[in-house]
Amino acid sequence: MGRLHARVYGQMPTVKLAGVYDRDGEMSAAAAGEYGGRAFDRLEDLLDNVDAVTIAVPTEFHLPVAQSALERKIHCLIEKPLAKDVEQAQRIADLADRSGVVVQVGHIERFNPAIRAMDRLNIRPRFIEVTRISPMTFRSIDVGVVLDMMIHDIDIVLRLAASSIEKVDAVGVSVIGDVEDICNARLTFANGCVANLTASRLALKTERRLRVFSPDAYVSLDYQKKYGIVARRGQNLDAIRQAVAKIRSGEIEDLSELNYGELVQVEELQIDDVEPLRAELESFVTAITENTPPACSAREGLEAVRTAGRIVRSIAPQTLG
Repeated sequence: MGRLHARVYGQMPTVKLAGVYDRDGEMSAAAAGEYGGRAFDRLEDLLDNVDAVTIAVPTEFHLPVAQSALERKIHCLIEKPLAKDVEQAQRIADLADRSGVVVQVGHIERFNPAIRAMDRLNIRPRFIEVTRISPMTFRSIDVGVVLDMMIHDIDIVLRLAASSIEKVDAVGVSVIGDVEDICNARLTFANGCVANLTASRLALKTERRLRVFSPDAYVSLDYQKKYGIVARRGQNLDAIRQAVAKIRSGEIEDLSELNYGELVQVEELQIDDVEPLRAELESFVTAITENTPPACSAREGLEAVRTAGRIVRSIAPQTLG
């Protein structure tokens, strides 16, 4: 992820890429050689020469690196999840509050064009269903699938529901090691919204979908294809009522006579083609230069980690192993 961030920063006209640091010096040199800036030998040297940084180190090192940056009043974009557990996430959030600088968490699905298109609809969900499955990447097998993959959808669901969680039910299965590789979680919110989330890194295919049911509309998104549809209640209610009346009167005896494509009007969401990472980094820079709140604050990142922890604790121990 660090190389991807360096690439985008190097392309942004409002940013000067000062340099990169990686514990592997060859990685630093390769990234600097390709995207610009200096390959720093020490983290401290990089921090002494920048106004803002992306922290894209392994999650277990987020806290010490963020602390070093925030103590120097350096703006930080910290890759998701904010930290490996609630305690460390809380410490980063507290440091962020005291620092007075911009701290943004890299929940990049917020910038998926399909999600941004749905945001413009102002949906008030009653039920949310999310599926995020893929084959094993062998990249983060020491971290469970909840923090590795489901954390994306936890963040989106918390934003959509806009309410506190009253109940968490979850089941998980471990196949590779000691942490869950498959998980299904059901979140019940204080406002009555319910969310069902499924994540697996042992699937035979890749699927990333979100469906939102509200009193006014139904929305279905494909994260991967950056595609979405919406069916609005107001546009379809009269046609459905007319069909029900015909069925009850006997005018229609065989349901196969109904053309559901005509009964339910579906619109494609108007989706832009902006690269999510570019949109994310531009929002980070804008928050710094215009002194506006970050797109995803450290407190929001903390809530995602806190919810992930509740889901993992809810998994019955006998289902793992």
